[in-house]
Amino acid sequence: MSSKSRVRTSLAGVDFSSMTRDELYRVFNKILAEGIHGISFSVYLENQAPGTKISAEQIRARMNIIQPYVKWIRSFSCVDGNELIPGIAHEYGLKTLVGAWLGTDEEKNEQEIEGVIEVAKAGHADIIAVGNEVLLRGDLSAEKVVDYMDRVKRAVPGVPVGYVDAYYEFTLHPRVSEACDIIFANCYPFWEGYPLEHSLLYLKDMYHHAMRAGKGKRIIISETGWPNRGSAERSAVPSDENAVKYFINAFQWAADEGIEVFYFSSFDETWKIAAEGDVGAYWGLWDKDGHLKYQ
Repeated sequence: MSSKSRVRTSLAGVDFSSMTRDELYRVFNKILAEGIHGISFSVYLENQAPGTKISAEQIRARMNIIQPYVKWIRSFSCVDGNELIPGIAHEYGLKTLVGAWLGTDEEKNEQEIEGVIEVAKAGHADIIAVGNEVLLRGDLSAEKVVDYMDRVKRAVPGVPVGYVDAYYEFTLHPRVSEACDIIFANCYPFWEGYPLEHSLLYLKDMYHHAMRAGKGKRIIISETGWPNRGSAERSAVPSDENAVKYFINAFQWAADEGIEVFYFSSFDETWKIAAEGDVGAYWGLWDKDGHLKYQ
């Protein structure tokens, strides 16, 4: 982040008390225009969900929107057309964190592992995430996660491999932490019910928790964000201004400390309502139709 976007901060973040809504949005747009480190790439359109076959055309249409604002994208799966995302991202000059989505279905897990290996062998994976929150959900054992990671490492030596989960899971499962080349920590003050004014302090604490578990390994915040609509999560309240304030605080801190952050998410996704309630649909910086929400 350049000096143009810097505003007065404290340990708790930017002092927003004297900012008008227009001033707040100006700072947000400056940070975004200068380019953030990374973003979760949500490709599903209205009436689509995981399992829907996606096309190269829809990937490119969404990539066209976000490409000027990010350096990296994160994809979550390597089946049903998602395996096309990393190669297209490279065409756009973006680096890739490529995910293999794992769950309780062993056959699907095999397809994902084979898919991520194929993408990496084609040269389209800069870093790989094997699994996303499967320990948090209880879908797989730590031993099985390590087995999948080791398999990918053997197949594509030279490409860093890690696992994604809530920051505290890496302390609970030290064998997984040891197996990771990179710790991918999901950090959500919102889901833990923290109010906006305390959220940056808690985000910092989450990051340092992951650092302790990693014992010197590279730590990437693989997800963090704040929704702008939906039901409150205890003291965490969705709103346009809270979403913008969280974004500003997160990326100013990341710039100051040299921390790699993948924001969640690029576009709103209606399908997430089923799993997360009404708030699940409103985490994007762009709405479901591809319009920037904060201008």
